[in-house]
Amino acid sequence: MLLKNFQWNMYWWQMVSDGMATLTIHYAGILPDLFDEGEAAIAAGKLDENNILRATEVLAKHDEKYTPPEVADAMNKAYELKQQENAQ
Repeated sequence: MLLKNFQWNMYWWQMVSDGMATLTIHYAGILPDLFDEGEAAIAAGKLDENNILRATEVLAKHDEKYTPPEVADAMNKAYELKQQENAQ
């Protein structure tokens, strides 16, 4: 879970915890839209000599019920079209 999120230009510092240990992550790049404090995240990279994860990739994690807005819109349109076809 993301505890703290700091930004300076395109460089990010995050502090994450699994409830038992805390890890600092450094990442340079654009973070996902769903990335926010208190949310789950996945980071990939290398741990340096100071126990800082130098991330090359950061992903926002969401539950299985999440549907991206564009997918939800497409599903709703398809449902409406099907309802119109059935009404005829």
